[in-house]
Amino acid sequence: MHDCSDIPDLTERLDRLLPQTQCGQCGYPGCRPYAEAMAAGDADIDRCPPGGDAGALSLARALGVDPKPFDRDRGEHKPVQVALVIEDDCIGCTKCIQACPVDAIIGGAKHMHVVIDPLCTGCELCVPACPVDCIEMVALGDHRTVKA
Repeated sequence: MHDCSDIPDLTERLDRLLPQTQCGQCGYPGCRPYAEAMAAGDADIDRCPPGGDAGALSLARALGVDPKPFDRDRGEHKPVQVALVIEDDCIGCTKCIQACPVDAIIGGAKHMHVVIDPLCTGCELCVPACPVDCIEMVALGDHRTVKA
C-alpha cells in the first residue's frame, strides 16, 4: 500500500476529498477519522453516501485503487441540504444543539433555536434528536421559503 511516512499527507488529501458533513454514515465519527482509516488501509472508498459515486471515484483515484460505487446500504446520496428549525414548534430543549457535530445550531434552553446556514453540513443528525419534530431538511437556497 503506502509508506507509513506518507500516511499524514495521504490522510490530508483524502480528507479534502470528503464532503465534510461529519454525519457518521461511513461508520467513523467524522470525515477525518474516515480519511485516516482509508490512508492506513483499514477502510474502503465506498462508505460515504454524501460524497456519492463521484466521491468514491475521487477517493479511488487518490488511493490508486479500482473505482466502485458508494455502498447504498449506508444511505442515500442527496443534494446539498441544510436544517431548518420551525420556529413555532421549537420548545428550546437544546437536543439539536447537542447532536450537531459542527456547532451550526444556536439558542438557549427554553428559547427557539436557529441554524447558522453557512455552518450546517446537512448531516441530518439534529432531525432524530428533536423530540417535537420541528427540524426539516431543505435544499440549500430554499430554506427561507419553507413555512410551518
